[in-house]
Amino acid sequence: MSNKMNCVRPVKSSIDYRTTKMIKRERDFDICLPTSVSGVDARGREFQEQTELTSISAQEAIFPLDSDVTIGSKLNLCLEIPKTLILENHLRLFLSGKVVFIKIDSNNKKKQLILMHLDKKYKIQPLPSRT
Repeated sequence: MSNKMNCVRPVKSSIDYRTTKMIKRERDFDICLPTSVSGVDARGREFQEQTELTSISAQEAIFPLDSDVTIGSKLNLCLEIPKTLILENHLRLFLSGKVVFIKIDSNNKKKQLILMHLDKKYKIQPLPSRT
């Protein structure tokens, strides 16, 4: 098991992007998972970029991104979920949603931090066991 799974911790509050105040809403998880993001950038060009998910809940995902996107952009995420003690197989999780908040992130390697509201539909793909 990689060290990346050690960064999972539940958070009881999340950011209200309208007022930037911390409020109690739903359970978020600060988690480091390799993620592929694809969509159409602000110039109308298709892109695919590798990043790392930083937080996820049932309704939203937060991740850094270099590609310029706009609020309202539709993005697709593909998360790689590793095998764990309670998860028998490596999984790939496909999500989609719309960008609702963008923050310039000068402290990170990526240009901006994206908050995306997730669609209710998702797809889980079990991957073959790695031996």
